[in-house]
Amino acid sequence: MIYQMLAANNEYFRQKPDGLGRMGFHGKHKCVVAMRMLAYGSIADALDDGYAMAESTVLECVKEFARTVIAVFEEEYLRPPKEAELKRILEENKARGFPGMIGSIDCMHWEWGSCPVGWHGQYIGRKGRPTVVLEAIATKDLRVWHAFFGMPGSCNDLNVLDRSPVFDDLANGRTQKVEFSVNNHNYDMGYYLADKIYPDWATFVKTKSEAISPKDKTFAEAQEAARKDVERCFGVLRSKFRIIQQAGRLWSAQDMNTIMRACIILHNMIIESERDRELDEDEFAEPNDPPIRRDRNVAELNAFMSAYRKIQDRPTSHRLQQDLIEHHWMLKGNELGPYARRSRHWMSL
Repeated sequence: MIYQMLAANNEYFRQKPDGLGRMGFHGKHKCVVAMRMLAYGSIADALDDGYAMAESTVLECVKEFARTVIAVFEEEYLRPPKEAELKRILEENKARGFPGMIGSIDCMHWEWGSCPVGWHGQYIGRKGRPTVVLEAIATKDLRVWHAFFGMPGSCNDLNVLDRSPVFDDLANGRTQKVEFSVNNHNYDMGYYLADKIYPDWATFVKTKSEAISPKDKTFAEAQEAARKDVERCFGVLRSKFRIIQQAGRLWSAQDMNTIMRACIILHNMIIESERDRELDEDEFAEPNDPPIRRDRNVAELNAFMSAYRKIQDRPTSHRLQQDLIEHHWMLKGNELGPYARRSRHWMSL
């Protein structure tokens, strides 16, 4: 299917005669070479013997393949979840003890081996090597719903978050509304599980630092276990596409961005093809979203800033964390039974 779609949208993958009338490489040949480069991350001239393709042609194939994959499949395989998908995600996470959770967020560094010397100071991170940062949101099935790539390796997760568009749709009112209740408190925004470096926002739930009491320990274990979804996603992504596990040998940051986004799209395609459930076609019907306006009046800007203040509300973040601590403590008590709950009550006193 991928080859047919690429050939239909890019004539580079259609077999054509050269200036001497000899037929060039077949489109399937080019796709195989590009996929092999992404999957194994080997040097380009290593494919000359097996595929009779020069190094420059191999690199050209990889770049054209990645660009076309993004142009054809990004709209479907790298986007926020639709209504039916969001409902499934919320149900799965509620069963894990996190009602209202949409996914886990974290950052990954891709080492840039061919970073120009003039840019080293900008891209060198804490390990002393040039890297480029990927911010991603993943769910339990390891599907990536958000990817923001291209920040220099000298940035940490907070710097990347400040420049990321992860909450732009939420602030503009273009996301599905998420409503849930925890510990008799109602909330109207979903949240992501994050590690300790992220700020205390209403859309983040972090682990309990220095957990001492049994309640805090129970919640910390559950939060850290569920937050590993995005870490496992990074591991699977690197194992599938070794090109992003090894140091990047591309000279252009834009080419690295293209490769990374193409690998994420292919990863999501694999995840969806391996999913053991069938969905009706109507379930994924695209909603009729209003067109995005570029001109804004004062009232719209005020509403946008008000929405961001709500997203960054610290008291809501602390209350949500405490409600989830009580929620997990109650869930654990229900699992242990009445006698264990009674003994735990006296121990807590």
